[in-house]
Amino acid sequence: MPEPAFDRVLIKLSGEALQGKADYGITPETLEHLADEIAEIRSLGVEVAIVIGGGNIFRGVAGSTAGMDRASADYMGMLATVINALALQDAIESLGVPTRVQTALEIKEVAEPYIRRRAMRHLEKQRVVIFGAGTGNPYFTTDTAAALRAMEVHADLILKGTKVDGVFDCDPESDAEATMYERLTYLDVLSNNLEVMDSTAISLCMDNELPIIVFNLRKRGNMKGVIMGETIGTLIANPDGLTRG
Repeated sequence: MPEPAFDRVLIKLSGEALQGKADYGITPETLEHLADEIAEIRSLGVEVAIVIGGGNIFRGVAGSTAGMDRASADYMGMLATVINALALQDAIESLGVPTRVQTALEIKEVAEPYIRRRAMRHLEKQRVVIFGAGTGNPYFTTDTAAALRAMEVHADLILKGTKVDGVFDCDPESDAEATMYERLTYLDVLSNNLEVMDSTAISLCMDNELPIIVFNLRKRGNMKGVIMGETIGTLIANPDGLTRG
């Protein structure tokens, strides 16, 4: 059997990834699909951390535009990510995979507080670690939380799951002529305002040379393919950075 190309990865999931084709909330079959994919790569011996968003339940910016204080709205959004983290934890553990949820806001009755060394120890013991509540600070997105946590636990790679095959020059769902990029640099993403992750997250990854692979989360087997080094999705790295395939 070929060996995985990466030892430790961080998967960034949006809250919308859990809602499937529904308008909001969590779709059981989508949750089951994600849990299966995560359990599969963990069975390869890969250490898996996850940062999850909360947009399927509540998005802070949307609350702010309705007249709500931005900080209050963002804290509500952080709590939404904890709901998603607990749902994903339950789905993964139903497959017999040990899992821990750590949150940047202390909610000790349902999750551990985020402690970097404890998180790394869980990963070393082959437990899937799910990080909730973003960074614990308003005005920062879960994309930034993903970049931060990935660097803190020394992940080899960020896997950014989306509903399309990678990063395109325009919206592939509305333009049949859209072209997918196989590889981009961090500066390409920033200078062309490509909507991959927010600029703070991309800058953090660039400064620390942490590669990102953007791939279609909905296609079964894609996550394993990326882990095994197959050319799937769009790679974002320095020009002389990660190679694959």
